[in-house]
Amino acid sequence: MSAPVGRQVRGTTSARERRTRIAEVVTERGEVEVSALAEQFGVSETSIRRDLAVLEGRGRIERVHGAAVSLRTASRPTVVFAKLQEHVEEKRRIGAAAASLIQPGSVVLFDSGTTVAQVAANVSLPHGSGTSITAVTHSYLVVREVADLEGLHLICLGGLFLPDYQAVVGPQTVLSLKGLSADTAFLGCDGLTAEAGITTPHVLIAEVGATMATRARRVVALADSSKLGRSGFTTIVPLSQVDVLITDTGAPADIVAMIRAAGVEVILA
Repeated sequence: MSAPVGRQVRGTTSARERRTRIAEVVTERGEVEVSALAEQFGVSETSIRRDLAVLEGRGRIERVHGAAVSLRTASRPTVVFAKLQEHVEEKRRIGAAAASLIQPGSVVLFDSGTTVAQVAANVSLPHGSGTSITAVTHSYLVVREVADLEGLHLICLGGLFLPDYQAVVGPQTVLSLKGLSADTAFLGCDGLTAEAGITTPHVLIAEVGATMATRARRVVALADSSKLGRSGFTTIVPLSQVDVLITDTGAPADIVAMIRAAGVEVILA
């Protein structure tokens, strides 16, 4: 029997927001009973079962009798799975702050990575507003987050699928991006320094991120504080190509000052 899952979440939470939080709870705890989720979120067990069916279909969790389990017991470890376990609250705050920058009617490029997926999880449009957002991505995590968002046009890029990153890469992905223009590109990273800019361990992931940066009028880098001052294998873009960095309040003050001195707007979430 699983332990209690935490404080109750009631009120005006939408089904989409509830599913995002359910996936996070299951990932954090490993296994949670349907009855416990129903109590936490203040909805019926039938509603929770529907949520779990949707999440299982998106590859977020697996269902077992009377409960939901995380994917760590169902598949080999991947880079993405490891990242989903790290700095969960910080990434949630960064994602919410980034999503607030998206204007209705804009075209947005979503890079790969778990922090970028949190931006997608926080995108919303007023119901019946008549406005829309066009989202372009090579990330399966992003696709899963926005697939049922009303008022959003989703363009999924093709390419070579990397299971460890849950994203597609390669010449086809880059060529598709070169024909597009966007208002904002949200770029993930595994490290950020003044010398190397924003970096990643994978050259093909870097290639897609770098191309996105050339196709957007504003480049927003997303990095929790653990990544600041850390340099990865290959550069995505130098700091000179970044307009905004969104990080968390745990970011070292000296590094934040250095980034601002380079002309980058820094938002602490």
